Amino acid sequence: MMVSVRRHTKAPVKFWFLKNFLSPNFKDILPLLAKEYGFEYELVQYKWPRWLHQQTEKQRIIWGYKILFLDVLFPLDVKKIIFVDADQVVRADVKDLNNEELDGAPYGFVPFCESRKEIEGFRFWKQGYWRNHLAGRKYHISALFVVDLKKFRRIAAGDRLRGQYQGLSQDPNSLSNLDQDLPNNMIHQVRIKSLPQDWLWCESWCDDESKKSAKIIDLCNNPMTKEAKLVAAQRIIPEWTEYDNEIKAVLKGFKENKSFAEEQPSQSPHIEL
Repeated sequence: MMVSVRRHTKAPVKFWFLKNFLSPNFKDILPLLAKEYGFEYELVQYKWPRWLHQQTEKQRIIWGYKILFLDVLFPLDVKKIIFVDADQVVRADVKDLNNEELDGAPYGFVPFCESRKEIEGFRFWKQGYWRNHLAGRKYHISALFVVDLKKFRRIAAGDRLRGQYQGLSQDPNSLSNLDQDLPNNMIHQVRIKSLPQDWLWCESWCDDESKKSAKIIDLCNNPMTKEAKLVAAQRIIPEWTEYDNEIKAVLKGFKENKSFAEEQPSQSPHIEL
């Protein structure tokens, strides 16, 4: 995802990572990747408040951080952020996404695709509670979204989301997809701007024809096949293998240079990495 962003984006890019969920190995290679691909990065973290209903499953904790603490994770001088899931490959300049008008909404999400007809029975938002609640509005996917942090903070959107979460999360039948269900459930209090459909394509929900104009490809789960994501990546995204091999070569070169430097006599010039 990171390499594909840099490959297609001309403007300077800064990645923000949730420190809580990074592996030691990933933190070790971040400086190398930043130097190789020319991006800035910063690690952010936030302690889940004691008063806020706790999650116990790691995936649900990550979902919670993804949507509940947008107003407190970043420094106040950060005006706008784009959330991008790690299992995506970018094919367009994300500065264009950053420039999308939100029309006064605090954030913008891409609606779920509705063009792949064979998956129709799995579109839960078209029936029951969601059909009544949305009343003709779109149900949005949380794999990619843009946040106007100034507006978000000004209308206390974080407090509103946390308050709604506190009321719903103690019911095991609510918020099954926490990071999606919560903002979609709050659509009447915290408005969502629908971003153009071509900003997010995934095979599970979008037909093959629409892939031609896709700006970002997402490896969302397929409810029919349950195909492993790494297998799907190689099948769906031709450039994924190229990116993967390139990154492996960069890391291999780094390890070889590091080993070579460690073998040299102590008086040898220090190699800065």
